[in-house]
Amino acid sequence: MPSLKDLKNRIASVKATQKITKAMKMVAAAKLRRAQEAAEAARPYAERMNKVLASLSAANAGNAGAPLLLSGTGKDQVHLLIVATGERGLAGGFNSSIIRLARDHALKLIAEGKTVKILTVGRKGNDVLRRSFKDNIVHYITFREVRQLGFVQADEVAGKVLDMFNAGEFDVATLFFARFQSVIAQVATAQQLIPARFETVEPAEGSSVHYEYEPSEEEILEDLLPKNIAVQIFKALLENNASFYGAQMSAMDNATRNAGDMINKLTLSYNRQRQAQITKELIEIISGAEAL
Repeated sequence: MPSLKDLKNRIASVKATQKITKAMKMVAAAKLRRAQEAAEAARPYAERMNKVLASLSAANAGNAGAPLLLSGTGKDQVHLLIVATGERGLAGGFNSSIIRLARDHALKLIAEGKTVKILTVGRKGNDVLRRSFKDNIVHYITFREVRQLGFVQADEVAGKVLDMFNAGEFDVATLFFARFQSVIAQVATAQQLIPARFETVEPAEGSSVHYEYEPSEEEILEDLLPKNIAVQIFKALLENNASFYGAQMSAMDNATRNAGDMINKLTLSYNRQRQAQITKELIEIISGAEAL
């Protein structure tokens, strides 16, 4: 049984931890608001670009001269997995859910005889995946020193992906990230970037509008498809950022409450042991007095 001094030290230690988790929760809550606003602001632009490209690609999908980013290389042998995670931990299951989805996808492809290459964005994903897929990781990008994510970071990742594709290093590229829904809900998501896959756009009822493009649709696709990769990666990074702070806020709130419960239990044990020690001392004093 621990002594009174040990219990007192333990209570002090847990209280110090509780102060840290409470402070981290408040910091995460403050950063979450800005991160959520940024993620929600990026969605309409990315969705609108998706609609425009979906409309253009529907008319050019079968053309022999369609851009490779749209039609693909014609093969499905080499897959590039772009795994975007956080730079830090203490965020519940945020990082592990993305890593688990990417790992399962990689194992499925390997079982089918495919070649898997991994590009990690974020320290946590790189650290975990390196344990099982060390030989598959071809590039690692970290933004740990970046205070606020911007389009320039997404453009850096997109540039590396496009350079690899133009060099013929892979056939299919899939992006893994967490889509922000709420403080307690972040959904691990896989999105194919190359060849581009767009949601089918249904024409509005009664709409008979026909658009003519200048320059040609093929030229517009050649220009927009590379930009779309950067836009989708930027959206994923912003979604990840909001998801991280939401998960961290929830995790630190749980940790703070658990620390409070532990302090109550330790205080109860301390009081019981102290009372027992006082009772024992009183009995010894009374017994000694009676002996005289």
